[in-house]
Amino acid sequence: MSDHIEIERQEAVQIIRIARPEKKNALTRAMYAAMAEALRAGDTDEAIRVHVIFGQPGVFSAGNDMQDFMAAAMGGKMGDEVLDFLDALSNAKKPVISGVDGLAIGIGATIHLHCDLSFATPQSMFRTPFVDLGLVPEAGSSLLAPRLMGYQKAFALLALGEGFSAEAAKEAGLVYRIVEPAELEPAVLEAAQAIATRPPEAMQLTKALLRASDETIGERISREAKHFAERLTSQEAREAVTKFLARKK
Repeated sequence: MSDHIEIERQEAVQIIRIARPEKKNALTRAMYAAMAEALRAGDTDEAIRVHVIFGQPGVFSAGNDMQDFMAAAMGGKMGDEVLDFLDALSNAKKPVISGVDGLAIGIGATIHLHCDLSFATPQSMFRTPFVDLGLVPEAGSSLLAPRLMGYQKAFALLALGEGFSAEAAKEAGLVYRIVEPAELEPAVLEAAQAIATRPPEAMQLTKALLRASDETIGERISREAKHFAERLTSQEAREAVTKFLARKK
């Protein structure tokens, strides 16, 4: 575990907070391991319905701690902890929401491609200087970014290393909403609580459908229909419909 990752639970919401402000929240392998463990623990805990990831005021994350990262790279690897975190994040069954204030560099930027909702403050800046460092994109960003924002914007972000302001990130689809710094955590937690009130099984299935992209339209229609039919007879759906009809009366 890491002293620089704080885990908090507010009812059905698990909050993962990166807390290494003296190093601009640069991520070490121990921090990656702690976040991976938290995501997996939250996914298996029925009391948790949403994951939230925050940084600190003025900085979400400046990316990898380069000294720690280079120590792992001496063996020609990224580090098992990094890949373990990316696996836990990309395969999270429950929705993941992020809140960004200030710098979001490298993995601090690409992490939001895996989030279901991302909020940012006006002073946030997203940048991926991979090529500048003689590296290539990571975290699946070379696949996800072009799908999300189109090839040329993805090239500007990932290859040219161009910084994206909060407005540019919102226009590109990397950010859902821009809010003032004082409103960031309340807005993120309000969204998380709204998600937490929805039927959890239906929410997780919907996320899985939205995230899957290796099907034809016909295959997707069939997959949706199968889930829809199964959901109609589920206890969760019966309870939700009963509540809906009671409100109508």
